[in-house]
Amino acid sequence: MSEIRKKPDAPQPSDKTRAQYETFPYPARDPKDEDKRLVVGSPGNWDEVVHFVFGGRDPSADGKKIKVLVAGGGTGDALVMLAQQARDRKAKVEIVYIDLSESSRKIAEARIKRRNLEKSVKFVTGSFVDLAGKYGPFDYIDCCGVLHHLPDPDAGLKALADALKPRGGMGLMVYGELGRIGVYHMQEMMERLSAEAGGRKRLNLGKALFDSLPGTNWLKRNPFVNDHIQGGDSGFYDLLLHQQDRAYRVDEVFDFVEKAGLRLQQFIEPMRYDPTTYCSRHDVLDKAVHVPFRKRAALAELMAGNITKHLFYVVKSDNKIKPPVPDRHAVPFFVRIDGAALARSVAKTGHIKINFTGLSVTRSLPPASPGILSRIDGKRTVGQIYELFEPSPDKYEFDAQFAVMYSVLNAANLMYLHPSK
Repeated sequence: MSEIRKKPDAPQPSDKTRAQYETFPYPARDPKDEDKRLVVGSPGNWDEVVHFVFGGRDPSADGKKIKVLVAGGGTGDALVMLAQQARDRKAKVEIVYIDLSESSRKIAEARIKRRNLEKSVKFVTGSFVDLAGKYGPFDYIDCCGVLHHLPDPDAGLKALADALKPRGGMGLMVYGELGRIGVYHMQEMMERLSAEAGGRKRLNLGKALFDSLPGTNWLKRNPFVNDHIQGGDSGFYDLLLHQQDRAYRVDEVFDFVEKAGLRLQQFIEPMRYDPTTYCSRHDVLDKAVHVPFRKRAALAELMAGNITKHLFYVVKSDNKIKPPVPDRHAVPFFVRIDGAALARSVAKTGHIKINFTGLSVTRSLPPASPGILSRIDGKRTVGQIYELFEPSPDKYEFDAQFAVMYSVLNAANLMYLHPSK
């Protein structure tokens, strides 16, 4: 179903932003592609949401109906992913999609219809800043790549926080400053050239300017942003020509979240926000590893240089929920990876190699890892996996090796746990 709700007296997002997404819906999507693929990612991967927001316990698992908001849903990537995942696990869910752009909404509606998911989704055209509270409260809110385009991001996040249930949570994404070097130089060049306010003329001038830039230009030298190359006209416009756009450093993300009465659970992927990912010298990092998470993450961002987006999960500041940790009753399971293939690879090499936006990270895994990995089926507990070893290893040694292995794979977003019963 569709609905249009507007409050003419309330502050509205920039008309330029609205006009941009009417002309260039983003990201560019063809509903026919739903027949052959599902766009997946973070935030919004339900295993990820359950792990970081709900402490490993799926609130929809007992047949209870849950309510989800996709705030600023664009052409529907998060919406389609969440709706399809809900159907796959036979969950009862009501998803509210809110977006300013009617052009974007039509594409999202067509994608949902292509998958026969209409019954679980309500479509609303308007500003979620004004409307989130009307349709809430929500168990989970997904807002990816939107808050940084608002005239007042703080007000936007506060509106979402107010629409969140006390034990609910959110998956958010805002731009990272350091990995986007050159993007804001391009936007400034367009301002200095008094570029057209919007539309095709602005796009054509932007493309001509980009093509003329020398190889020394920061944008031309930045390999970590590519929407202007691979994302078509809408990708080029969204990345380089947006007229309402800001980026955040790690410290600013924490301030942003805390000001809204929220608590940051974890960045995705956690390994990217760990200084030891980039430097193994204990003499260098001695004063940096035994400090609060915020300080470690801020240092890691400076060291990495390639973080273009901050993806993270938050809960209300008084919600003490934490992700599950390994114990004998926990059930480990794989995410985004073939466990059997990983077990064979680790048996040969003793390590795992992970790629993060052009950075390759190698991590050694304990000797028992191949045997553990080959016995994980998403149903066995850690204790049951231990019992399958012949001869049985020392329990304390097994637990220690499992904990090390799990810490690596969990930090790379490849393994989670169902918590103890």
